Amino acid sequence: MNGLPPSLERVVQELAKFPGIGKKTAQRMGFHLLDSPAQTLEELADALLALKERVHECPRCHYIAERELCEICLDPQRETSTICVVERVLDVLIFERMGAYRGLYHVLGGLISPLDGITPEDLHLSDLIERLPDVQELIIATHPSIEGDTTALYIGQQAAPFDVKVSKLARGVPVGSHLEFTDEATLASAYTSRVDL
Repeated sequence: MNGLPPSLERVVQELAKFPGIGKKTAQRMGFHLLDSPAQTLEELADALLALKERVHECPRCHYIAERELCEICLDPQRETSTICVVERVLDVLIFERMGAYRGLYHVLGGLISPLDGITPEDLHLSDLIERLPDVQELIIATHPSIEGDTTALYIGQQAAPFDVKVSKLARGVPVGSHLEFTDEATLASAYTSRVDL
């Protein structure tokens, strides 16, 4: 028993489910919400409901979209002959913060990992292969790990019949780390120093 009213305790428990939010931070957030005006809570609730109702996976690249396609796929200023292949939606945001890449993306939704039962069929690889006839360069930006390298090699093999240059990020990104924790300068260096696969 921690002395919190059940309604506040429920909010704290829900907030603590978020990544990087511990029990103490969740309690501080819960008390902040409790002290906030009702209108603030209503706006937050509306924003959360709208997020779930309106945002979906882009059918072309598997990023996130509110319209039929995502903002990146719809951007006429993008270089459509280049696709950067990433593991997760968050990786796209990391590349966008870097500011050096102006091509399109393809989000795999994971990495090949036979030990975890994740096969190529579990990823968005068939959609990627369908896009290759219109592509000149495929940049593979999977995490530098055994699963990332396995996935990169598989994609390279699948792309071999097409007239497409396949490259991967240079090893400026530390092995075993995630792009999420890589600073923009290191990522930019890895991007500009990418090597053929």
